[in-house]
Amino acid sequence: MTERIIPLRYGINPHQKPAQVILTENSPNIEVLSGSPGYINMLDALNGWQLVTELRQATGSPSAASFKHVSPAGAAIGLPLSEVLKKAYFVDDVELSPLATAYARARGADRVSSFGDFIALSDKCDASTAELIRREVSDGVIAPEYDEDALRILRQKRDGKYLVLRIDADYRPPTMERREVFGVVLEQHTNDASIGPDILGNIVTKNKELPEWAARDLIVSLITLKYTQSNSVCFAYDGQTIGVGAGQQSRIHCTRLAAAKADRWWLRQHPKVLGLEFRAGMNRAEKNNAIDVFLLDDITPQEETQLKEDVMGAPRLTAEEKREWIGRLKDVSLGSDAFFPFRDSIDRASMSGVKFVAEPGGSARDEEVIAAADEHGMVMAFTGIRLFHH
Repeated sequence: MTERIIPLRYGINPHQKPAQVILTENSPNIEVLSGSPGYINMLDALNGWQLVTELRQATGSPSAASFKHVSPAGAAIGLPLSEVLKKAYFVDDVELSPLATAYARARGADRVSSFGDFIALSDKCDASTAELIRREVSDGVIAPEYDEDALRILRQKRDGKYLVLRIDADYRPPTMERREVFGVVLEQHTNDASIGPDILGNIVTKNKELPEWAARDLIVSLITLKYTQSNSVCFAYDGQTIGVGAGQQSRIHCTRLAAAKADRWWLRQHPKVLGLEFRAGMNRAEKNNAIDVFLLDDITPQEETQLKEDVMGAPRLTAEEKREWIGRLKDVSLGSDAFFPFRDSIDRASMSGVKFVAEPGGSARDEEVIAAADEHGMVMAFTGIRLFHH
């Protein structure tokens, strides 16, 4: 193909003009079907597309990702939802296709962070998925195809300004990739590391029982990490991420962040949360924010006043109620994009139900980390593959 230009509204910030996408003979065929892209939109779209494509190839299931600022807030495959999750994800009133279910899971992993997300879909976008997207606050979507009804629905969103991108599903990138930073061109071999069950064979703990479903969840976490800003740790459960700790400078901070998000994901399924009665007229985003405040340990006087207005007379969960409920979460899978230098991440992960761990190995304290995993009865695999992404 000859060189083609897609104009962008602006660069990373509004004052960074002009900005554009340059498509060459080495680029995928990308079409703008609706709306006008921005620079960050394109970064999210391209990272998200790679993630869901790999998830689809690795699991054989329709896959979706919810991206914010070049990291996934959530990623998932299209496994059926329980009645509890349907209610927690605000989709208990609609019929969902497998692809729509994948997006409901991806969006539901961290609904507060997913506000204004960019969506990536592995399969042709159907009307069920488009209807779900229509209900949520989102910047855009990328998919290989759209059926006629789906495209009609999406083109009506935001008065026709909603960004809809189509990408060539058969495209494969060159083996070398380049980027320019401050006038300096950096070049490297593309990250074509293959992530599948075979990289989980080196189990280094005493417990070596890795069920197929747990291996699947570890693969979900590792593929997600491959497209998450480093340092990063990802908790996965039931075919989806439930907590992503991205872009931290220390491994323990990644783990604490991911664990806190996983805890909050699980707490959103507490009967008291599912039974909350909201002020009339609140939209999904406002309800999400109210639930988030409802679950905080400490809130400001202003937040407390607002919460009393938004939520009808429900007492907040006590610390003991939270501990008891979180203690019910079991068999969580954890992936790390690099080795754990200390046992602290393993100890923290155990408090949020982690049973299965995949990390590269190679730390000077590997034996200490393995011992910690053994103390908690975990299954730990050393993959031998670092997955930094910047």
